[in-house]
Amino acid sequence: MRVFALPFFLVLLFSTPPALASTELGPIRDPAELESGGLLIRTSDGLRQAPTMSTDVAIEVVGLIARASVTQHFTNPTEDWVEGVYVFPLPEGSAVDSLRMQIGERVIVGHVEERAQAKATYERAKRAGKKASLIEQERPNIFTSSIANLGPGETVAVTITYQEDARYDAGRFSLRFPLVVAPRFIPGTPAPPVEGFSGTGWSLPTTDVPDAPRITPPVHEPARAAKHPVRLAVEIDAGFPLDDVSSSSHSIQVQEKSANVYNVRLANESTPANADFVLEWQPAVGRAPGAALFRETWEGEEYALLMVLPPQLDAESTARVSRETIIAVDTSGSMGGASIFQARRAVQFALDTLHPEDAFNIIEFNSDITRLFEESEPATPRAIERAKIWVDQRRAGGGTNMMPALAAALEPGRESRAVRQIIFVTDGAVGNEAALFGLIERKLGQSRLYTVGIGSAPNSHLMTKAAETGRGTFTYIGKPEEVAEKMGALFRKIASPIFHDLSIDWGVSSVEAWPSRIPDVYMGEPVVVAARLGGSVDEVKLKGRRGDQPIGLTVSLKGGSDHAGVSRLWARRKVASLMDSLHSGGSTDQVSTEVAAIGVRHQLVTRWSSLVAVDVTPTAPANIEPDTRAIPSLLPAGWDFSKVFGTGASKSSPDAMPPVAAPPQQRLRSAAAPGVAVGQPLAMVQIGMLPQGATPSALLLRLGLALVASAGGLLTFARVRGGRP
Repeated sequence: MRVFALPFFLVLLFSTPPALASTELGPIRDPAELESGGLLIRTSDGLRQAPTMSTDVAIEVVGLIARASVTQHFTNPTEDWVEGVYVFPLPEGSAVDSLRMQIGERVIVGHVEERAQAKATYERAKRAGKKASLIEQERPNIFTSSIANLGPGETVAVTITYQEDARYDAGRFSLRFPLVVAPRFIPGTPAPPVEGFSGTGWSLPTTDVPDAPRITPPVHEPARAAKHPVRLAVEIDAGFPLDDVSSSSHSIQVQEKSANVYNVRLANESTPANADFVLEWQPAVGRAPGAALFRETWEGEEYALLMVLPPQLDAESTARVSRETIIAVDTSGSMGGASIFQARRAVQFALDTLHPEDAFNIIEFNSDITRLFEESEPATPRAIERAKIWVDQRRAGGGTNMMPALAAALEPGRESRAVRQIIFVTDGAVGNEAALFGLIERKLGQSRLYTVGIGSAPNSHLMTKAAETGRGTFTYIGKPEEVAEKMGALFRKIASPIFHDLSIDWGVSSVEAWPSRIPDVYMGEPVVVAARLGGSVDEVKLKGRRGDQPIGLTVSLKGGSDHAGVSRLWARRKVASLMDSLHSGGSTDQVSTEVAAIGVRHQLVTRWSSLVAVDVTPTAPANIEPDTRAIPSLLPAGWDFSKVFGTGASKSSPDAMPPVAAPPQQRLRSAAAPGVAVGQPLAMVQIGMLPQGATPSALLLRLGLALVASAGGLLTFARVRGGRP
């Protein structure tokens, strides 16, 4: 049995696609030979180049609302008909509402259908040889773009548009445009594929993340990667003079186009898609808005987007209250490189804010969790010094197993203080966000959760929603030099009494506003609400409390700026609230039906509604089944490739690779014989090199299925040889 099992197993696991007629692509290529990188297809005679892509982004900001157009150019340099699949990020609050596919001079406009129906429309077009494009949402900040029947040498441009509102905090507006989907930790045990959620990622479905194949795109090794070049331009029409327009993430060029209108471009016209683009602008002194109103009449109904800054009151005279501070810090493999230095500095900063009347503890998490103290201890100088030394010794490695760390942080201990606050420092590179939100909702109690996003491409959906559910606030630290500024701002918020128990009195009962429950607001943060008015509303009253003091503010709804798309921003917020209800036991059937209906009516991409565009004329030859090619992402800037994917990524040739290095906590024995290429024939990163920020369950399941199949084949062979049926 053992003599025959290994060769049969290798045929199952490492079989390659049919031979491709691609002689014009040049000689067989070693990945190391690609000067500018690229995706390679494994053919019967070697590795050859596959579809590539580039992206153009144009964003127009009017007041508080941003309208963005994202064009992805898919090019097929092979001589074969292919299907390209690309997993890409967008802002977590974006309302995606249109799709255009351009082939030469022809333009095909898409429309939103219920997700399963849109997928069926796309598959019919693919089978008929027609070009088609499909945009699906996997998370509020992760989308999948599929393009069918991309012909030899063809380039197809797929343009999607979306709206979002800019963030306003402490006198500054900001936008964050994500450019890369970071590799994610996929917890849980292997599970059967979910119908309609198959994908091309490196992970198989698990019990905790059934759609894992759709959020784990293959990743280029940095030394061999294509740039995935991005060109990005922003026009800001703030409506008032600006003192500053800047980016902490990229070098930019700023030009004042006309009065109060500013053009922004990336200084590098071909920037690699490996770090979130962050843009901030600050009103001139005395010009910061106290309120902003945007209106739209759509299908006979009135919609409004309202931003109100609560009144600034004098600081309360009460003495500072004691606090228990729990700091959870991510030290997984995805935090390697620059991120671990930022995380350590952020924790050191937090320790310096403690007072003798406080208590604290630190929880380190990767594949496992480690506590500094068994229970929180008083913040004595000796304890703080011990903590600083301990933090300085932390190193990155292992998986991002966040659930146990979050549960431990939320669990109250013996030390009791007036306030209990949790500071969660992480890049958020996980796939089980919904389970984490549910845990926060169930276990938060009297705690407050504050998230600190680390690195060039943090999971902004996790950061913002976890902080909102945890009645806290969030901040991002993209570079080590930002630590003092960003952590200082965070702790000034924490130290200031919050605005809580907030509500808006609309004066009429017919208003439907989202969010339905206004979260707590911290110093410098506004209240932002989208409403379907359902009648005439002249003014609203904001009520709430700041500490023990009641607050009240009357805002006029007369006038305001007309702006197309406000209705979609309202619909996007309603969808978000419906999705949040799933964390507290809402019915999936009921929520999915309602979300799909909202998506179709408002032409929005949601978890259960998708954009599809189909060319009317077949272009592919009859009976052609296009090969599906997953287009890899880049590794986020600052990440350490070896910390995430192991040191086995380097290889002398595409057909010879040393055994794969598994996470230190659990080394896996390579199932392949020396000299056999392990894993994905279509990606620069092999399946055998699953991220150390990810569970090895996908690899184990593949190995198990192959062994079972080989055993079955050999058993049949043995029975035939033995004369049994």
